[in-house]
Amino acid sequence: MGSQSTIEHKAFARVGFLGNPSDVYYGKAISFSLGNFWASVRLESSDELIISPHPIHDLVNFRSLDHLVDRLENEGYYGGVRLLMAICKVFRNYCKEEKIDLHAEKFTLSYETNIPRQTGLSGSSAIVCAALSCLLDFYNVRQLIRVEIRPQLILNAEKELGIVAGLQDRVAQVYGGLVYMDFSKEHLDKLGHGIYTPMDTSLLPPLYLIYAENPSDSGKVHSTVRQRWLDGDEFIISTMKEVANVAEEGRTALLKKDYTKLKTLMNRNFDLRRSMFGDDVLGAMNLEMVQVARGVEAASKFTGSGGAVVVFCPDGPLQVKQLEDACHKAGFRIVPIEVVPSLLNEVDLTTLGN
Repeated sequence: MGSQSTIEHKAFARVGFLGNPSDVYYGKAISFSLGNFWASVRLESSDELIISPHPIHDLVNFRSLDHLVDRLENEGYYGGVRLLMAICKVFRNYCKEEKIDLHAEKFTLSYETNIPRQTGLSGSSAIVCAALSCLLDFYNVRQLIRVEIRPQLILNAEKELGIVAGLQDRVAQVYGGLVYMDFSKEHLDKLGHGIYTPMDTSLLPPLYLIYAENPSDSGKVHSTVRQRWLDGDEFIISTMKEVANVAEEGRTALLKKDYTKLKTLMNRNFDLRRSMFGDDVLGAMNLEMVQVARGVEAASKFTGSGGAVVVFCPDGPLQVKQLEDACHKAGFRIVPIEVVPSLLNEVDLTTLGN
């Protein structure tokens, strides 16, 4: 590390723009980094290796038993400490397997995040992604671990904790900007990763994010879609291919700036998802967010698995005002989306495959 005793990295929330959830079914997706929300991880040299609990997200002191129970019911059992520990393990094991030597200096890891919980904006993977960036720089191995591999390391850390997810979110967070992703089985089997193609963020029209302050009553019913896909259900398999095609068509629409087509594709993406998962799985609050947008004839779809939706208002400012009024009436938050440009630095770019 030389004289650099403190390293800090941010990773941003992400919006699954088109093609989700086909990314975990050998599909295609377009995602981008969301500048409105992020997680940051700080690494400082220290005499012992320490993972610092967050004073709010890793709370262990409570006012009463009722306070403890209320906290668990609203926030769950897990904060960020387990995420930091998991990526340390996965990073070290990967370096050992690849015969990448790591120096013996120690560090303290701590984190902050403002990504709203349970909004489908990839808050957990943002913490892991930021921590991985810190480890790459602390051990000076950024040039030895290819950019394409890093999303899998992040996903592996989350799998350690039983988190079920796909590569899409982690690709968006590692690369930054707007990325088109092809997760065909052929690519994954041959390369160990998908084909990830950055796109110019200026191709996106103005977009908006709607999310709920308290999304706890979102879909609670377990989905059977994964098992049906594994069992060879023809409806699920064919519909998931249609979802992947939405991303492929969306890439063409963006490149042509055909926003009329884009509106149709966003709505179609949601409708296909709804036909597979059903309303009980999607949850009443999530459905209401989509309907609020459609009520003013805006295009809308989930950013992830629910909790927030991305909205496009093709008719301009008057339609945006109507959307804002509808959201306030329904009790939802709405913010203009800020898109983060590419996060890859010069060292990262040298590791990219052709």
